[in-house]
Amino acid sequence: MSSFVRAFKTIFWAFLGVRKSRDREKDFEDLNIVHVAIAGLVSAALFVGLLMLIIHWVIPTGHS
Repeated sequence: MSSFVRAFKTIFWAFLGVRKSRDREKDFEDLNIVHVAIAGLVSAALFVGLLMLIIHWVIPTGHS
């Protein structure tokens, strides 16, 4: 598995808040920090975008 894909997997588990300390330590040793930073920024942007879509779907804008 590529380092970039593993970075996204690591960020996903971090968002959920469940990660074994053994796996977290292995990630710190093996992953490229740039990949982790990019994966974190992209994941955060997707999360915010998803929240915005849900809010716009649930709350009507008043334009009929």
